[in-house]
Amino acid sequence: MGAGHAHLGVIDDIRKKGAPSGRVILVEPRDAMHYSGMVPGWLAGEYRVSEAMIPLEPLVEETGIEWHKAELLALDAQAGKANLADGSVLEFDVCSIATGGAGQAARLLGDDPRLLDIRPIDAFVERWRALRDSPAPPRRIAVVGGGAGGVELAFGAVNAPLPHPPRVMLVTGEKGLLPDHSATVRRSVALELASQGIRTIAEEAKFRDGKLVAGGEPLGRIDLVIAAVGSGAPDWPRQSGLPVDEDGFIQVDAHQRVCGHPQIFAAGDIARRTDRDLPHSGVHAVYAGPVLAKNLRAALAGRETSGTYRGRGMDFYLLNTGRGEAIVSYGTIAMQARWLRRLKDWLDRRWIRRFTRPGAP
Repeated sequence: MGAGHAHLGVIDDIRKKGAPSGRVILVEPRDAMHYSGMVPGWLAGEYRVSEAMIPLEPLVEETGIEWHKAELLALDAQAGKANLADGSVLEFDVCSIATGGAGQAARLLGDDPRLLDIRPIDAFVERWRALRDSPAPPRRIAVVGGGAGGVELAFGAVNAPLPHPPRVMLVTGEKGLLPDHSATVRRSVALELASQGIRTIAEEAKFRDGKLVAGGEPLGRIDLVIAAVGSGAPDWPRQSGLPVDEDGFIQVDAHQRVCGHPQIFAAGDIARRTDRDLPHSGVHAVYAGPVLAKNLRAALAGRETSGTYRGRGMDFYLLNTGRGEAIVSYGTIAMQARWLRRLKDWLDRRWIRRFTRPGAP
């Protein structure tokens, strides 16, 4: 269910080792998947949108997977059935879910026509293209969210190839800039934000009476608000009776099995591990993919699932500054250089090529 980053790893496993016995069905309504790691660079005009996308048809044809182009509406875990938006019902013995999270910007900030949530990412890309190509593209942009995603989007927005260079502010929230990174990294990023003229505000943002307000003060005229406030949970897991946490994310164990349902797995933004605190991140979803593939093969063969993705001791980030450099964040290490931007580009393109070259290892 879904062609998220973790399931691309499962598809890659099928390319390498062949399909397991029985039918393998992919349920995904989109024709191609956007790679989130390259979207800020696309925003800055460094990539064509096609360079940051993975078409699904070649993968499906190469692996022999059946593709059902529809959206998942509900799951009956006891009966082993999935209800799809086109009215069809699929039966399954083993099910894996990587459909991604849901946008939550309107719930957190309030609804406003200027609000542009980064999730779902395909809708974000389409709306930004429409705004960029409109007669009056945005000139004053607020990016809400102080994590790595918000920082990169602020850099991407301020360097966007628009007729008039936009003025950009970054509203981080009360936790401040990059709260999960070291003080050294925060200082390096803060200096780069200031050098690019991006004002940083460490307050919570809300829409109030048609204005974007932070710390009780209106932020002036804003044409567009880009929200990078994390992933929310869709409604259907709770409505389907699956075990979910207080936020609505599907609860899974160390082997990505849905708690109480060993024949159902979940990974990525829709799931939350019960054995450890593993944040929602595309990086974690990518690395969980091969482990998920191993466990799915075991479940289909009737063997005990043993693989687990433990996360890494220190997360490795390369933050694109939007002007030819990147800042590395690795534990207490922070460094900024052009060669780091080239490294990020090489890593991102290598990941895309992994799924776009026929038979690629």
